[in-house]
Parts: sequence; structure tokens; C-alpha cells
Amino acid sequence: MASAEPAPGRTPALPEVFGHVDARQALAAAARDGRLPRSLLLRGPRGVGKQRLAHWTAQLLLCADPGPSGPCEACRECRLVRRIEHPGVHWTIPLEKPKSRGSAERNEEALEDARIRWIEEARTRPWRASHQEGMRALHLGTIRNLRRRILRGGSGAGPRVFIVSDAEELVVQEASQEAANALLKVLEEPPEDVWIILTSSQPGRLLDTIRSRCTALHLSPLPLDETARILREEVGVDDDEALRAARLSGGAPGVALGFVEGWSDADGMGPLEALRRDSFHLLRASLSDGDGARFRKAVDYPAFGGRGLLDLLAFLELWLRDLAAVMAGNPDRVRNTDALEWLERQGRSGRLHPAGPSRSLVALEDARTRAQGNVNPQLLVLGLLRQLNRTLVVPSGPALPDAD
Repeated sequence: MASAEPAPGRTPALPEVFGHVDARQALAAAARDGRLPRSLLLRGPRGVGKQRLAHWTAQLLLCADPGPSGPCEACRECRLVRRIEHPGVHWTIPLEKPKSRGSAERNEEALEDARIRWIEEARTRPWRASHQEGMRALHLGTIRNLRRRILRGGSGAGPRVFIVSDAEELVVQEASQEAANALLKVLEEPPEDVWIILTSSQPGRLLDTIRSRCTALHLSPLPLDETARILREEVGVDDDEALRAARLSGGAPGVALGFVEGWSDADGMGPLEALRRDSFHLLRASLSDGDGARFRKAVDYPAFGGRGLLDLLAFLELWLRDLAAVMAGNPDRVRNTDALEWLERQGRSGRLHPAGPSRSLVALEDARTRAQGNVNPQLLVLGLLRQLNRTLVVPSGPALPDAD
């Protein structure tokens, strides 16, 4: 089984940056000319390396001897950034909300303690799948802690870089207008020695006022063969599994890891593999003749916590796109290749509307939007499966009832 643990005797460090040559060249040129934006947004699909490139950019700013194409990778500053130990680099990530300690100040301390624990773990495990269990967010206390660190001032020894991962997870409902305005202020006019780098795989969820204050740089997926090579050489995945995971990820190494790491369940499947299989059963339930299968599948989920369905819905979208590819005569575009025979059988069945998969994406996007709010997951899933049945299956009887 593959392992993302560092090799014995090897100093844990962030892996090298793979791909994104154009982006690195653009960042290096901007830094060399003193034009690197103070508030930067790295956006792109999940798992393509946005957080790693953010740390590379921090190296670029702190490196003692940067070259024309990037940091030297050899100086003390570069080594400290790679080990996630540089005092001038501050990394903020979404976290599960700790148990209340009784006051806003102590709750903020609890969030800071949780952030430090997360970073300590990241130092020992540089390869991590781009998937996190639980309800994680950038809470109001997290933003207040970040703002204090930014405004506190440094030692005067060099630039300070603040990396905010998954910035779309800012919990707007919690934030007072005062705190939101303060964050926007530091994004618009950071202190002289500060660079702020946000990363986001869903930039559309960012507040417009935050997006408008950042210069954006888009990162695309890597080629599939490059993604497979990374899995083989860096993580030790065998050839067939590496290619399969690369294809399923669409060229996102961080996502691909979620199909091969063995820390999800007793069967050893990765956490994203478990979600992929679950989403396949959602699709099967949506195609069922009877509504009982849809009801049974819906009540598999808890009655609260709709945001926990977002990854599942993303995989359901992948299945629908694969079904659309098969029905359009493009089986080579299928990413769930282990189910190609089943997909082709559905496409030939005559039960499905030719435009059904593409029309279903509209219903899926609506469900994804609703899942980000306060919604009952059971009702959301049942309503979605019924809607998918209406759009996918050619009617042969009475219409299904609407979800309550």
C-alpha cells in the first residue's frame, strides 16, 4: 500500500513544485521587477498544487539568492520554508470549530491552538490528499487571529507572507461587519512588508469584495501522465493504480492521492474512492423504476450538515459527465473507466433521454448551492434523485411526486 509518510532519515519537507511552469515564470518575473501583487489569489481545481505554489512564492520573496526562474532552494530561508518552519511565513487553513472555551478571546486561542497542531502534523506528512473529513471553515476567530498577526508587525528582517488556504470557506454568517471590513482593509492595503496569498478551488464562493482586492492567477490541471509519474515516484503507487488515480483526478495530484491512500476504512480504499462509490449508488438510485430505492438512499445520510455533501455531489457530477460522454459516442472521455461497460449498457438501454445527463447538471448545481446553506441532507438528496429521474429517464408512467 502506498504511504505519504516521509522516508526514514529524510527531513520532512514540502515536495517540489510540479508543473505550472508558466505561472512560476510569471511570478518570478514579477518578484524580480518588484511588481508582485501584495494580495494574490491562486485559483484552480482542487488538488492541482495551489498551496504548494503559495509556499514556493513565499520562498521566492524570502530567498537569499533567487534566480531568474525562482528561489535557489539551497539557502537557509528556502530550507525553512520547505520545512514549514520559517517565522516569516504564516499559514492559515480551514478548521473544525473547537468546543467553546467560554469567551471570544479563549475561543480564538482554541482556534490558534488547532491551527498550530495542524501545521505540526503537516510538517511530518508533506504529501496529503486534497480531502478533509468534518465541517471545516475559516471562522471569525481564525480571521481575527490572522488580522492580528498581519498588523502586529515583523522583526524588520524581511518580507512576511500570509497564506490563506481554501479562502472560500470564510464563514460569512459568523463575521461581524467590523471584522469583514478589517480583513478587506488589509487585503487592499497590506503593511509594507506583507504579502497575502489566498488559494481557492471555488472562487465563485468568495465575497465579491475580497475577489476584487486580489490579483488572480489560474492554475490548470497537470497532464495525466505527469500526475501518474508523481504518484509512482513520490508516493510509491504502482503503475496501474497510479494511472487509474490520475485519470479519476483529472490531473490533480492532491485529489489523486485520495484514491490510493489507505486511511479511510478497513478495506484500505482512499477517502475519495469511498465517495466515488457512494456517488455511483446515487446515480443508480436515480435511474431506478421505483421511488423506494431513492428513499432508502436518502435516509442513509444524517438529517443535518448539508455542506458535508459537497464532495459527494462533485463525484455525482463526474458520473453524469461520463454518462453524457458515452451517450454522445465519446467513451474515450470517460474517467470512471472501471464502470465503462455499465455506462454503455445504460446508454444503449433506450430508457434515457439523450439530453438527460446535460440537463441533470442544472439540478445538480442547484443542489450544490443549497448544500452550502442550512439544509436537511436527506431532503436534499431525495429531491435531487427524483429530479434526476425526471431529467434522465424517458417517462413511462405517472410522474414522481415532488420532495416535501
